[in-house]
Amino acid sequence: MARVPLHLVALGVDALDPARLAGFWSGLLGWAVADDGVTLEPTDDTGFRLRFLPTDRPKTAPNRVHPDLTSTSLDDQRRTVARALELGGRHIDVGQRPEEGHVVLADPEGNEFCVIGPGNRFLADCGFVGALAGDGTQAVGYFWRDALGWPLVWDQDEETAIRSPHGGPKLTWGGPPVAPRTGRNRWHLDVAPPTGGSRQAEVDRLTSLGATRAADDGCEGAVAMTDPDGNEFCVLAAPR
Repeated sequence: MARVPLHLVALGVDALDPARLAGFWSGLLGWAVADDGVTLEPTDDTGFRLRFLPTDRPKTAPNRVHPDLTSTSLDDQRRTVARALELGGRHIDVGQRPEEGHVVLADPEGNEFCVIGPGNRFLADCGFVGALAGDGTQAVGYFWRDALGWPLVWDQDEETAIRSPHGGPKLTWGGPPVAPRTGRNRWHLDVAPPTGGSRQAEVDRLTSLGATRAADDGCEGAVAMTDPDGNEFCVLAAPR
């Protein structure tokens, strides 16, 4: 019997004010806030939740991963930008050029995200959350391909991207040079074995793929690991 792939359960986001940040992203994405007040449930094909986790560490450097939101028209892009600003976001400059066609914003805690203009062919068949764009090597793209069982949809000039066979956002990595780490990432992946699966077996498999056990910092009792680029992620217990 073929092995059922590891499941991407959630994108965890460290937040100084989790409830406020959950409110911002709920208002922007149109996702429902769960009863705990800090978890967002997708209302589209995204396939994973957003969880906002308390931290007392302020953001001091650009994140290694950021969401790319898509647009169906210039008016649609302007509406998304206006909505983000209304909710407490702001424009930021990361060296983008006007001809690139996307607007770079930050949420109320400074987390970067892009509102991509219409006509972007790479994200043409994606939903509103088009991608989680990462700063990472080709090796880490291959690692997550094998970890999640998602096929490569881009592998060129050391840039990689994978996507679930069921659709949803692409996970992308821009290739070298990769910005140096400046401490724990504020965004991390939460993964879990399929129902009834063995977490230890998955930890062993991930280790064989190049992951490393890490200090249990921010994983709330789950198994903390880092991928080949040193990015933290959490391995949760399998659902029953």
